[in-house]
Amino acid sequence: MNLFINDIQVIILKSGQKLDKHSFNTIINAEHEPITLAKLLHRTWIKHAREEDVDKLLDVLDTATPHGVISLTLTVDDYQGVKAFVKKKFKVVKAAGGLVQKGGKFLMIYRMKKWDLPKGKLDPREKNKDAAKREVEEECNVEVKVKKKLCTTWHTYTMNRKKILKRTVWYTMSTIYHADMKPQLEEDIEELRWMTPKEVFHALQHSYKSIAFVVDSYFKKEKATEA
Repeated sequence: MNLFINDIQVIILKSGQKLDKHSFNTIINAEHEPITLAKLLHRTWIKHAREEDVDKLLDVLDTATPHGVISLTLTVDDYQGVKAFVKKKFKVVKAAGGLVQKGGKFLMIYRMKKWDLPKGKLDPREKNKDAAKREVEEECNVEVKVKKKLCTTWHTYTMNRKKILKRTVWYTMSTIYHADMKPQLEEDIEELRWMTPKEVFHALQHSYKSIAFVVDSYFKKEKATEA
């Protein structure tokens, strides 16, 4: 589960998955020591995290952004139980979006002073794939072909004092027609731009970590395919 809270990545994995301990600055075993804010440093791995540990971390990250925390990786013994617990703490909103390609370039949108990818909420009874296509076409005034599912992200925010957990399913796409491409102004989209991979990585410095995760997922899969 790839969760983003206050733009901090929280990765929840099943216990037993192999991780490189050298990728972390701090490793905490929740079975043997308490989790405190002071221990969360840069990239932290919390082993055998329980529901109460996850609950505490969610509350801490939701109310303040701890200084120096880049990402948290939690390995849990009851993955399905913890995932269900997290979802119960929020109102879940479902969305879908796309990473659109054309001739080696990627379609980025500029919205709310951040570079982003086109996405939006599902209509009632709408399938993820259909919603992703519709939202991309509406927000960018293009026609696209959906290729493959890329990844799923979860991020939290507050609206009207309610805690929201948005699940976004992402797909890779190619363009069929883009000659009349223009931003959907009513969705606060100011600009559309085709970017090279180098330009995308530069734009991600002014984006959200969840969007960077989507782009990274694409290039990791591409690298794995080439290997």
